[in-house]
Amino acid sequence: MNTNDPRGIPGNALVSPRAVLFDFDGTLANTYPGIAASINHIRARYGLPALPEDEVRWNVGRGPAYLLQRTVPVGDNAANVEAYKQHQLEVIHDGTRLFPDTLSTLQALHNLGLKLAICSNKPKMLTLDLLRYFQLASFFAAVVGPEDVARPKPAPDMLHHGLNALDLTANQALYVGDMVVDIETARGAGVRVWVVPTGSEERAALHAGRPDRLLENLADLADLLGPRHGGAFA
Repeated sequence: MNTNDPRGIPGNALVSPRAVLFDFDGTLANTYPGIAASINHIRARYGLPALPEDEVRWNVGRGPAYLLQRTVPVGDNAANVEAYKQHQLEVIHDGTRLFPDTLSTLQALHNLGLKLAICSNKPKMLTLDLLRYFQLASFFAAVVGPEDVARPKPAPDMLHHGLNALDLTANQALYVGDMVVDIETARGAGVRVWVVPTGSEERAALHAGRPDRLLENLADLADLLGPRHGGAFA
């Protein structure tokens, strides 16, 4: 899918981006096995049966409070969130796999001189831990989590925060995610948005959300932003 229509986003002309901001879960990495393990650890405390990974997967991406409300609907949600975060630290490395094209794509974008950042509803301490573990931290000029803003995605606060950290305006950046919530977040921030069908949303739902592009995979990103395509959004 390629719509060159900026959809009425004020000031969002078709210019070459200076930065790419990413979601994390489902966009850069398959984190669902580890997330499901932590969810089922909390459920076991209450005598609840384990959920299959796919059932957990569709609740990822809207922040830990939402995730725990939907998957562990008993007990105190705030306490469940804290227990989830602590268990994640035990399983997060074994339960996470970078997508095959993640490292090469980040390297290619870095070589193009683009600034990179992460804006994710994933708890920031977990994102930072994974970036260190997979030796990706040096690629990113900023990492923004839900703790950094008043409102998580789909509110635009996270992208505003990331743009401020990079000292850029909305029309100088591209957001890449895997969910309709990422499309909504980008629209609210006036940032163009491309999505990959590798996360918590089916392709049909992504298409219906009307992103500026629906990519086949992450590797398309560096190719489309590279010199062969003029380095522009179109």
